[in-house]
Amino acid sequence: MTNSGIPVREGVWARWRGLVDPATLAAFACILVLLFAGSLYSQSFLSPEYLLQQLKVASFLGIIATGMMIVILLGQIDLSAPWAIAVGGMMAASASAWGPAGPWIAIPFGVACGVALGLVNGIGVAYLRIPSMIVTLAVNAVAQGLMVVHTGGFSPRDSASPAMRFIATGDVVFGLPNALIVWAVIGGGATILLTRTTFGRAVYAIGNRERAAYLSGVDPQRVVLIAFALSGALSAFAGVLLAGYASKAAQAMGDPYLLPAIAAVVLGGASILGGRGNYLGTVAGVILVTLLQSILSVMQIPEAGRQIAYGLVIIVMLLFYGRGAAIRG
Repeated sequence: MTNSGIPVREGVWARWRGLVDPATLAAFACILVLLFAGSLYSQSFLSPEYLLQQLKVASFLGIIATGMMIVILLGQIDLSAPWAIAVGGMMAASASAWGPAGPWIAIPFGVACGVALGLVNGIGVAYLRIPSMIVTLAVNAVAQGLMVVHTGGFSPRDSASPAMRFIATGDVVFGLPNALIVWAVIGGGATILLTRTTFGRAVYAIGNRERAAYLSGVDPQRVVLIAFALSGALSAFAGVLLAGYASKAAQAMGDPYLLPAIAAVVLGGASILGGRGNYLGTVAGVILVTLLQSILSVMQIPEAGRQIAYGLVIIVMLLFYGRGAAIRG
């Protein structure tokens, strides 16, 4: 027994539970199950080269999920991510052709376009009090229309800059993909931002109860505005990397990433209602979703079957972990 009357074993379990969320542990357990299942179909599934390639692919989703997590912790949602990704990639590729300075300004310009979209989302949610689902869906549609006007309805002819291709496909540190290193840096920054700064504490406070956060001195409007700007910036930056990975941008290049990004955050233990979640869980969710996509491909399931299986597994996982997290939050 402890001095407070709590049994020792219960106190130890409480401390461990505070450090690692049960949903995060469940996500990592599912990762091990998927790795084992994949190894049954292909001996190369557990090879270092294949696993490193999967982490490289996961990096793009991980960057998008980082911004999505910040917004979800507020109890909001960002449905403009697909075309924020496309805008970032397409505008960066377009800027790379703007004379001698183009390759230098391509990446910052693509990210700046994402920030602009995020600010519009933030203004609509924070100051106009429009539900985030509505305003971000509208911004997504507007961004789609603007890109159609920009390209004339055709695929853009501009190619990615050398810097975009280098960051997305190169490996300069011990053979680790540059994209993975970039995700690690962004993830470390997000962890510090959410756990060691006033802004991070405000995000959790608003997600738990916005009115209480306001009465304690937090400016909810400013925090929401910054959160959506960060989400737009990270989605656009992921689009820049995807354009570098494919050597060119394409319309609707971000469409496959919306559901996986949301699912990765929630599968990692974040409450869809806000106020609860940690970045380690998001990392687990991203890897889990990426491996799920990979194993469906390795099993050579037809595209229609893959989409059905992928959707069903995501729904089941969300029912088990996401809904429980929301209730506890």
